[in-house]
Amino acid sequence: MSSPNPVFIVGDIHGQFDKMVGLLRQAGLVSPDLHWSGGKAVLWFMGDFFDRGPDGIGAVELAIRLQHEAAQVGGRVNSLIGNHEALIMSARLFGERVTGWGGTFKGDWERNGGRASDLKRLEDRHMRWLSGLPAMAREGDRLLIHADSLLYCDYGLTWEKVNAAFRAILTCDVPQAWDRLLEQFGDRLAFMDPDIGPSSITRDPVAARFLEIFGGRQVVHGHTPIGSVTGVPHDEVTGPLVYASGMCVNVDGGMYRGGPGFVYELPPLESVPAHDVSNVATPGGA
Repeated sequence: MSSPNPVFIVGDIHGQFDKMVGLLRQAGLVSPDLHWSGGKAVLWFMGDFFDRGPDGIGAVELAIRLQHEAAQVGGRVNSLIGNHEALIMSARLFGERVTGWGGTFKGDWERNGGRASDLKRLEDRHMRWLSGLPAMAREGDRLLIHADSLLYCDYGLTWEKVNAAFRAILTCDVPQAWDRLLEQFGDRLAFMDPDIGPSSITRDPVAARFLEIFGGRQVVHGHTPIGSVTGVPHDEVTGPLVYASGMCVNVDGGMYRGGPGFVYELPPLESVPAHDVSNVATPGGA
């Protein structure tokens, strides 16, 4: 869906509710009392509301309310499913059941920063909302995904089919399906050139082919803190990392690692080159 109105992106929150609120207020998207004030603007949360921070439930509650309030005035607030949403959902559904790696669903969630207070407050209504979140979305010529991973190719070759496959897993009670998804969701850095290094901003044929498959001219993702890729201290990351000749944008500000976070307003795409994907191999599974 394309929008004539400004489009804003917020990366991985990881329970940093106070930072989330501060960023939205600063961007003029919420009022001092935390109601939608963005008018007809569009706001995307990129997933990973939970874990490693004190109030993932508070972040989800705010996103749900803003979604309703924005719709009433012609705006849009949307969210993607991240791996930490799937982690906490699996902990609630399967608890101490053993995973394929010999741990338990609850134990794996805890090792990834799970907070007992979030799990205690996680209700059926939250689960329903989370299970309906898309894995991929189009915003004009942007392709929005949570993870910088090729895992999506294993679930379909259109974003609509991927979303249907994710939704089927997130509403099922088959632990093996959840286990496979969670294992794959740990993948990252798929669009970086390993021969040049993670700071490369050169043309990456993997990114080009990924866009050829799913559509769009630019991938926008979170999942991997920018500071971990660039070596810049997390508390100095105040904007996105644009790489792969402009075909990829990382918006994970590393808030749980001390980063202040940022709200990214999508600029025009005129500077992004057209893709030549001839003789580029189709990416396989993650």
